[in-house]
Amino acid sequence: MFRILVSTIATGLAVASVVATAAPAAQTPVARTSGGVRVTLAPQLSSTGTQEFLGRLIVVFSRESTPEPRLGIKFTGNQIFGADVTGLAPGKSVVVGAEARGYPIASLTLLPTGDYFVQAVLVRYAEVTRADGHRIRVPAHPTRDSIALQEGNLYSDVERVHIAKGVPPTVQLKLMHVMAEPAPPADTEWLRTVRIKSEILSKFWGMPIYLGARVLLPAGFAEHPQQRYPIVYLLNHGEQPFGFDPDPKTGNEDWLGEGSNVQTGYEFYQTWKSADMPRFVVASIYEASPYWLEAYAVDSANNGPYGQALTEELLPYLEKQFRALDKPYARIVEGASTGGWETLALQLHYPDYFGGAWVYNPDPISFHHWQLIDIYQDTNAHRVRVGGWQEQDRPYRRTVDGQVVATVPEMDRFETAMGSHGRGDSQLDIWFATYGPVGADGYPVPLWDRESGTIHPEVARYMRDHGYDLTAYLDSHWDTLHGPLSGKINIINGEMDNYYLNLAVYDFEAMVRRHGDEHFARFVYGRPRKGHNWHHVSFSEMLREMAVHIHRNAPAGEDDRWWAQSGAAARQ
Repeated sequence: MFRILVSTIATGLAVASVVATAAPAAQTPVARTSGGVRVTLAPQLSSTGTQEFLGRLIVVFSRESTPEPRLGIKFTGNQIFGADVTGLAPGKSVVVGAEARGYPIASLTLLPTGDYFVQAVLVRYAEVTRADGHRIRVPAHPTRDSIALQEGNLYSDVERVHIAKGVPPTVQLKLMHVMAEPAPPADTEWLRTVRIKSEILSKFWGMPIYLGARVLLPAGFAEHPQQRYPIVYLLNHGEQPFGFDPDPKTGNEDWLGEGSNVQTGYEFYQTWKSADMPRFVVASIYEASPYWLEAYAVDSANNGPYGQALTEELLPYLEKQFRALDKPYARIVEGASTGGWETLALQLHYPDYFGGAWVYNPDPISFHHWQLIDIYQDTNAHRVRVGGWQEQDRPYRRTVDGQVVATVPEMDRFETAMGSHGRGDSQLDIWFATYGPVGADGYPVPLWDRESGTIHPEVARYMRDHGYDLTAYLDSHWDTLHGPLSGKINIINGEMDNYYLNLAVYDFEAMVRRHGDEHFARFVYGRPRKGHNWHHVSFSEMLREMAVHIHRNAPAGEDDRWWAQSGAAARQ
């Protein structure tokens, strides 16, 4: 990977620096003599008090006028071109040219003939000095939204352009709008929003970092002011707990997936308020990192001490604020996908803090199966050798029928178009940031070269030795963790997981079986053709499982009115 200084602007204007990585050789662009997207920062933005802006400039091309192109920035979304920008002052311009990294088309020079709707977004970076001494530039307002939609970012109006084959595209855009801070969700009879400044994380990052939660209250919470409740922590990007929604219109949602057992928000609401539903407090945790909308809930050299901040700041605050039974047996963690990995990691790394874990289709929990990559044995993440002569791109995502719909090289190209130095705001970048070491420049060291796919074995060893390969971690700490964790872990996965995550779960189960304890953990597999969203039971029935688990493991003499009041005992 190398950097190129891209086109500058007309004589007489101060020139901002635009830096972009080269396009992959697989899509070598046809040479064109000039052209590009000229982006000007509106003079009126001087009123913001910022003299020069820096960040990631993303130019978005869409074939449709609505929604705005910037709202379609995602892996399967609109065409993007990205470049780093420094020193962009109000009234000045930069040109994003052929060297800017693009996805899915690698270069502006390769855009096919047609009409497009074009928009520019500047993802603003803050220059921070972290507690480890590194001075780096990262997104200025980490939130649970995509970095392209974060408050303080700048964006242009949408312009319609025609690009003809063989003619260099010339587009002019003006950054003139500032994204506003989103309003927090409103508090209701059932729901509360919490946001606190983390002193631990703010000290690490050298800028304010916030943690939060969306909290669901049990029936009777206001009527029983002395009552205390078990608490379930959801690791699901801070979203509404279990989609809770009293609006019956949500009863016909079709995004849940056929056969997934996942309730609609209204269906869950109906069971939550019923007389025989166990009484819990449920908190959906929000813990965004400057590198992604989820920080993976553990301490990390790049992300900072999120595990410490959660267990010492946010969770104690929630338990005091919402009258939780602040004891290990009454704390349950649950999550799926990213949240599944976080759930298992919290239970393993804090074995005496949490009383049980319901882990659904977790991100790779064995790095012998980092999806389809064995990071210890394979030498290349992008390509898999088939016989002596053939190689194929390594799959990243599939349908439940087995059809490959995305590859690892494609993910690398998308993320490096979104941002350099691990700031691509997507899955691979946050894995590297969470599990990997800090580089000499202060940014995460990727597990593999983003251009060639060559795996760095020293990074693989670092990830294992620092406890992020959860199978290896439990295996090497079995003697000390076996007792505190026995009977606490439930892992549920579809056997046609769309991201091949079931393979790492098999590794984890095989390790547990080798240690000879059939009752250490429960494993439930969905078949046939059960994919990434599969749950073994509905949300409501899962909570009933948790209630039984808590009640059975409560020490003698503990307050169990939460159990008796709900009528849950009558179901046993």
